[in-house]
Amino acid sequence: MRMPQTASSATSPAMSSTTPRRARPAPGDLVPSRALTPVIGPALTLPDPGRTTHVQFRRFAGCPVCNLHLRSVVRRHDEIERAGIREVVFFHSPAEELREHVAHLPFAVVADPDKVLYAEFGVEAHRRALLDPRGWPAIAGGVLRDTWELLRGRGRLPAGAQPAGRLGLPADFLIAPDGRVVAVKYGEHVYDQWSVDELLTLAAEPAP
Repeated sequence: MRMPQTASSATSPAMSSTTPRRARPAPGDLVPSRALTPVIGPALTLPDPGRTTHVQFRRFAGCPVCNLHLRSVVRRHDEIERAGIREVVFFHSPAEELREHVAHLPFAVVADPDKVLYAEFGVEAHRRALLDPRGWPAIAGGVLRDTWELLRGRGRLPAGAQPAGRLGLPADFLIAPDGRVVAVKYGEHVYDQWSVDELLTLAAEPAP
């Protein structure tokens, strides 16, 4: 299936706190091959036929918590690549809005404003994304870091209106070159995702 500029070639209702949970990909399932066009850089194929792919589903462009986590990925991106892992990150913002927020990132970022891939991968939104106290330190830390960057004349504020909402939950998928899902994590709150150490450990484990 050929995907256009963003991952929004089909329409699908946004997942919400009242949306019934759909069937979710599990380890051992196969992900169909598709072409994606990042907001910056050349087209890519998911899964990557030459290496393992780490797929991250984040929230909206400029999300302070997403920025906080992606900084940790950027710091160790060389290490991630040496482990044979390709990073692909999805946001549910339009490509035009997302591009100005991610131009500095060394990995592919794909816009999915209609949440087509979010629905296909069973990635949900829920009030607990922000209400779970386990996520509050990251929210505070992300806001403080982004505020400091703005005061230094760097960074950009997120758009005031977020059509796809602000209650998205993160999700991580590790996908083998043959399309097999190796490991999955569905976040329970806004900052519940694999750390880089966890990602590297999972990638190093022998295939079942």
